[in-house]
Amino acid sequence: MLLIKGGIIVNEGRQMKADLVVDGDRIREIPPSVSPQGGETVIDAEGCYVLPGVIDSHVHFREPGLMHKADMETESRAAAWGGVTSVFEMPNTKPQTTTIEALREKQELAKGRMHVNYAFFPGATNDNLDELRKLDVHEVPGIKLFMGSSTGNMLVDREEALDGIFALVKELDLPLMAHCEDTEIINHNMARVKEELGMDDPPIQYHPFIRSEEACYRSSLLGVRLAKKHGTRFHIAHITTARELELLGDNITGEATVAHLLFSREDYDTLGAFIKCNPAVKTLNDRDALRNALSTFNYQLSTISTDHAPHTLEEKQGGAAKAMSGMPMVQFSLVSMLSLVDKEVLTIERLVELMCHNPARLFGVSERGFLRPGYKADIAIVRKGEAWTVTKDIIQSKCGWSPLEGKTFNWKVEKTLVNGQIAYSNSLTSDLSPLTSIYGQPIKFRI
Repeated sequence: MLLIKGGIIVNEGRQMKADLVVDGDRIREIPPSVSPQGGETVIDAEGCYVLPGVIDSHVHFREPGLMHKADMETESRAAAWGGVTSVFEMPNTKPQTTTIEALREKQELAKGRMHVNYAFFPGATNDNLDELRKLDVHEVPGIKLFMGSSTGNMLVDREEALDGIFALVKELDLPLMAHCEDTEIINHNMARVKEELGMDDPPIQYHPFIRSEEACYRSSLLGVRLAKKHGTRFHIAHITTARELELLGDNITGEATVAHLLFSREDYDTLGAFIKCNPAVKTLNDRDALRNALSTFNYQLSTISTDHAPHTLEEKQGGAAKAMSGMPMVQFSLVSMLSLVDKEVLTIERLVELMCHNPARLFGVSERGFLRPGYKADIAIVRKGEAWTVTKDIIQSKCGWSPLEGKTFNWKVEKTLVNGQIAYSNSLTSDLSPLTSIYGQPIKFRI
């Protein structure tokens, strides 16, 4: 038995001072107050906020095939350090997760190595509809579609293939999550910039002009049209532009990522390729439009995740053509969004809605994402207090760097509980021993 005592619980749109009792891997009760009976583990949460564990519905842990960048153990450790208790991992690994066999391989690799709960997106291709029909819909969050080229070259660009994918996903009654960028526009922009500058690798500041607003909007619009044609639930990943927000509504939902909520085009001057990602970080106006959309309690932007995508420092060298796109963000996503709470961009209740409740609702996560009796005890305990700074020595991702190095936060994750077990305690310690034997479970859906 475990007792979390004296914290402020933030759950389902409200705050309340209460205790929380954990029995095994589940929440037993949430009474106003309960006295220790002896024998249980007591966590003093006085002065802390007790939140559901974050569900990050968009991560790249690079295993199998790309383990020089990251692996399931290191990146799930980083997640636990950050108050993230569940992750959905993307299919653009080597081999790509586009067959049932590849999905099973990932599931086996995760056992006894992932420190948080896990699920894997299968990926759609131009010709794998027969494989997707074999999916067990209770073990996947949805299907991932790349409507624009990105890491892994899983671009689906044939009209008949796209039409078939949208129809099948509707038939399976799953959400379709898509990376939306128009590759033809991007290639045209890249060629034009290279010619105008006379350079094979344009400066990083050109990245948002090459992967432009128009490239994002045109691809998202195509996806929305297909979704409406077939009645498919369509989730646009990592929205970056104010214009795309106009497409959302009904069965069309959107994801904001931490990077696009923190950074704008002006930050390329100081952070360079460290903030290069696909789609590109864009204008300050776009960033602020995304922030404003978070504050509304409608379905404009329904989730915040990270698109956690580590690369080595060597791979991040270069400009708009040569530096690889992606950054590690999962360890600091929760404290970053709590900093936006301090700036009154959103409330802490809304943060929990976007990072915990809505991912569970949207993808049909079973018994997670809320603090409810009978639910799995996935819990993040956070405290606002003494300022601390992100330094290289506390970064848990295998790549060993973060675009947030030198950033100071007033919030920190005190403890992370995964299925009722303390997977992480005190984000500023270098002691990894709590993580040596704590592992997550496969996430179940629509049960």
